[in-house]
Amino acid sequence: MNVVPTAAELSTLGVVYERGLIGMYHDWCEAFSTYPRTYDLIHANGIFTLYKDRCKMEDILLEMDRILRPEGTVILRDDVEILLKVQRTPKGMRWKTLMANHEKVLFAVKRYWTAAGEGSESEKHKNTGSSSEAKGSEE
Repeated sequence: MNVVPTAAELSTLGVVYERGLIGMYHDWCEAFSTYPRTYDLIHANGIFTLYKDRCKMEDILLEMDRILRPEGTVILRDDVEILLKVQRTPKGMRWKTLMANHEKVLFAVKRYWTAAGEGSESEKHKNTGSSSEAKGSEE
């Protein structure tokens, strides 16, 4: 599903339809019309810059958390200053974050967790080493 923000100056929904893909307009300050835990991947390019004067960053992230499945991934592209602010909030939502050093990209994975605080089986077996090109956070 391709989602074009209603606040965008340039509408790319026509290009989406021309390629035979499904798309829609959406205002990220409002709830997304879908069931919870529907999507495995969300890729947002400049969404926080676009909505910075219209709604809170936390509200957008909470809506992403609602529609994202456990162990789903969010790829955020924006200005570095904004991504540094954004990176603090997913930690509180128990997302694992990774920010690339040489690009304006923040990767976040929604953890599967239970009330006992246990991680998922796949998370227990993953290697969490860091490379010289990226730095990550555990919580």
